[in-house]
Amino acid sequence: MDRGPQSKPPQPPFTAFPSLSNSPSSCRFTLESVPYPSHRRPVQKPWGELRIIDRIRARTEPSDRIPLGIGDDCAILKPPPNHELLVTTDFSLEDRHFRRAWHNPASIGHRTLARGLSDLAAMGAKPLAAFLSLALPKSIARTPLFLDGFLDGLLALAAAHNVPLAGGDTAQSPADLILADIILTGSAPTGRALRRSTASPGDLLYVTGALGGAAAELAALSKRRKPSRPTSPSLTTTHYSLPTASPHLFPQPRLAVGQTLLRRRLATACIDVSDGLSTDLAHLCTASHVSAELDLAALPLHPLAAALDDRAQITALLHGGEDYELLFTAAPTTRIPRSIANVPITQIGRILAARKNRPQMSILTGTERFELQPHGWEHFA
Repeated sequence: MDRGPQSKPPQPPFTAFPSLSNSPSSCRFTLESVPYPSHRRPVQKPWGELRIIDRIRARTEPSDRIPLGIGDDCAILKPPPNHELLVTTDFSLEDRHFRRAWHNPASIGHRTLARGLSDLAAMGAKPLAAFLSLALPKSIARTPLFLDGFLDGLLALAAAHNVPLAGGDTAQSPADLILADIILTGSAPTGRALRRSTASPGDLLYVTGALGGAAAELAALSKRRKPSRPTSPSLTTTHYSLPTASPHLFPQPRLAVGQTLLRRRLATACIDVSDGLSTDLAHLCTASHVSAELDLAALPLHPLAAALDDRAQITALLHGGEDYELLFTAAPTTRIPRSIANVPITQIGRILAARKNRPQMSILTGTERFELQPHGWEHFA
């Protein structure tokens, strides 16, 4: 019977490498065996990823809190004994959190770090280390101007608060946009970190600094046809000068205040004002299962917001974000100083028990009471 055509055994796939067997007829493996046109060490590009990493590493300082920092697969951190590790992360996205037409590189770097430091401040933590992931368009990465200015702003703020940069990542942005992600670690005594979920009915409500300044400055920036470049913070080996009259471009995280509130056991709960007073107070009320009452006349208005009309002032005060002040509660028997670390403290309301027939937040204007809805910043809204 005819068995038909016989199937052929499978052929080995083609390989560019010669056989490495001990057969006398085999070729000896040499560099010429490698299927690349050149065997010379590749020349490092003037502004390739490795050069960017080297430039960042050259500007970082060693710290006894970081036994191993930039240069390995992971950093090694050493938190203080009997302390817990706190971790926060924040995106800074071009055309969402900043614009190159309004913010110079130093402001972008400063703001990138300030956002995370404010989270640590809200929990009374001491910063331990920072990690920066930075995606740059190729056109930006080819020149040192942006990176150097960005590091000027970030590292000036880091030095002012003793925050070493311990690592991160770099990449080419898939679009013509800058993306920065900051991860911050901090420490607080075990079981002592401030939280937004521990306010109680009867507590009084306080805020640091002044409100509405960041929103007012942002509104002014958006109206300029040819935005002027803000002044960069000066960065030298012995002195760091951080702008204080520019709450949007160079916000100041209240780390010293938060640490004092924790150390002296002054606050019962705390949150930072990043999305707007109305929204962040709602977060605190929801987490603590309480309601709140604000006194409109007591709210501290930033001088930049004072130049706005009445309606714009109210909007900036209640809903303007990125003030990065601390909103905290304290027991009515606790004596709160008028200022901490030269930052004014203002009582602005009180905490009430949550009830079905009571709004979560109310605002008092003289003899009238109105329900306050959260209308601060919210992504995807």
